[in-house]
Amino acid sequence: MVIVQPIVIYPPGGDGGRRVRAADRFLGMAYGVLDIVEFLRLAGLENVDDDWVRQSDRIEWRGGGPDAWAR
Repeated sequence: MVIVQPIVIYPPGGDGGRRVRAADRFLGMAYGVLDIVEFLRLAGLENVDDDWVRQSDRIEWRGGGPDAWAR
């Protein structure tokens, strides 16, 4: 699957995990930026690293940015 916008990272849940979606597909629960990197790679987005995830305008962060992992 090739990822198209939007990539949405939802607010942290009670356990600190954040849902990750690409378009209409749920990619998984992330507990850190490296989880998001892996989900995006598995979904077909190449050359993704933690800096890309933190800075990309293709990602919509809800409920805090890439450093918000606790409620």
